[in-house]
Amino acid sequence: MTNEQYQEAIDWLFVQMPNYQIDGQKAYKPGLDNITKLCAYFGNPQERIKCIHIGGTNGKGSSSNMLASILQEAGYKVGLYNSPHLIDFTERIKVNGQNCNKEFVFDFIQKLRNIPEDIRPSFFEFTTIMAFEYFYQQHVDYAIIEVGLGGRLDSTNIIKPLVSAITNVQLDHQNILGDTIEEIAGEKAGIIKKNIPIISGDENEMVKTIIREKAIKEEAPFIDATLLHTDLTSDLKGNYQQKNLRVVLAIVEELRKLQVTIPDKDLENGLLNVHQNTGFIGRWFEFSKEPLTICDTGHNQAGLEHVFSQLNSIDKHKHIILGFVNDKKIDEVMNLLPENSEFYFAKPSINRGRHPEDYEYLLKEAKIFYKIFNSVQEAYLSAKERCTNEEMIFIGGSNFVVGDFLEKNLEFKE
Repeated sequence: MTNEQYQEAIDWLFVQMPNYQIDGQKAYKPGLDNITKLCAYFGNPQERIKCIHIGGTNGKGSSSNMLASILQEAGYKVGLYNSPHLIDFTERIKVNGQNCNKEFVFDFIQKLRNIPEDIRPSFFEFTTIMAFEYFYQQHVDYAIIEVGLGGRLDSTNIIKPLVSAITNVQLDHQNILGDTIEEIAGEKAGIIKKNIPIISGDENEMVKTIIREKAIKEEAPFIDATLLHTDLTSDLKGNYQQKNLRVVLAIVEELRKLQVTIPDKDLENGLLNVHQNTGFIGRWFEFSKEPLTICDTGHNQAGLEHVFSQLNSIDKHKHIILGFVNDKKIDEVMNLLPENSEFYFAKPSINRGRHPEDYEYLLKEAKIFYKIFNSVQEAYLSAKERCTNEEMIFIGGSNFVVGDFLEKNLEFKE
């Protein structure tokens, strides 16, 4: 397999299949019929691996990577399925921090080209079965599976996990999951299964009640992670990570009840070595110190509130690079923008990236100092030119903005 052959196979996967990352709502194919047929076609590999299921609006990626790091420290071989990727497709499927083998991806895509026409999977369904098969072939001890979108109808919901967790419930993807927190919580709670422990990390009593009631209905033990207290810390530095950490600790306790050996020292070291063990980047990621340059993939209102609050606590003049996709309610973001800042708005490179000219009227109404760019890299180079070492740069607003930035600059990182 050459690099050209691999890239052609990846391009086929992205172009041929409905893909939420590229196309948005029209690519969302709710329901488990397709993934059920697809898994059956490949011999149901998901039934031969031990899984942990993690859903929620924000914090899924951080929580799953923390847990993977802990289990790796404890000596286990750990599969990790996250989405979306920032730079390369293989980031979605990892074993002990190593991206999925490109030869496997290429070979598996050849098999996907030949599946029966009556199945017609989406991009995410194809990627999900690819992860299940890879973890099975790699003989992982545990596979940590992150929900893609929602929960009840998400293709990952075909698994029967050892334990499930819902980090939190916030407004996001309302055009798909519902207009209210209650509706979205109901969708997220769809991952709760009979007799399987469910961990809730949300502090909202209404959300707790919805999750608890579904747990009671399924006779599933309900664990409220917000009641946990700990002095443990992680190398994931966003202030919001403490809430994710409590969810992870609750998962660890449930796994210990299932006779999974996780010594306290491995728990502590796992939390402190997430970046090193899993290769996880993009959440309050410090790209450089001079000037201080931070990127974060927080992209919905709740996520951006946390990120901007932390930015406001840093006593530096800020150069903030932001970009959004078409379904983002940008007027909500305008009310959150940090003070003492210059703004650089750019179009993410994906199809559904929104050009700042489309919402420039909102920028003018906000009375902020801003510039508009056709690409994230153009915005970054402009900010870097203006920024002194006493000031700072922030890049965010979307997974795809951070991905564009890292793809161009990570290899040049100091």
